[in-house]
Amino acid sequence: MSEQAIATKAKLVDEVVEKFNNASSVVVVDYRGLTVAEVTELRKQLRESGVSMKVIKNKILTRAAEKAGFDDLKDTFVGPTAIAFGSDDPIAAAKVMHNFSKTAKALELKGGIIDGKVASVEEIATYATLPSREELLSTLANILQAPVRNVAYAVKAVAEKKESDDGDAA
Repeated sequence: MSEQAIATKAKLVDEVVEKFNNASSVVVVDYRGLTVAEVTELRKQLRESGVSMKVIKNKILTRAAEKAGFDDLKDTFVGPTAIAFGSDDPIAAAKVMHNFSKTAKALELKGGIIDGKVASVEEIATYATLPSREELLSTLANILQAPVRNVAYAVKAVAEKKESDDGDAA
């Protein structure tokens, strides 16, 4: 192999290491058997969730995983492998891949990384069922607003009662 080819592969490994380190989540899948239409739809759903998907040679992925400190992930790099990198929402990649695998039986989850730790298929499925960040923030906002809303209703009820009592007295 020429020095130029080795340098190119080393650069690819470094780019994948950077993706591993910058991603809040990584999901490894076997995409064998998906139709072109299914892959297109999957990529669209991933893009809408802020997740990128790449097909990378297993040897490059193995070297990058070793270099990034995710040795336990190396076993997932067998056969046709696609890898999804999520950056914003730590469960977005898991959620999209898990939900898509329910309709497209050919898509097989192999494992991944969530929040800097290697995750099994079962852990990815568990994370995928969690509400999204926006849903959790909305729930939190509703919980925080409830006491204030209740006080406002009580004040309004007291004011209305006082007005009706004043109206009866006149």
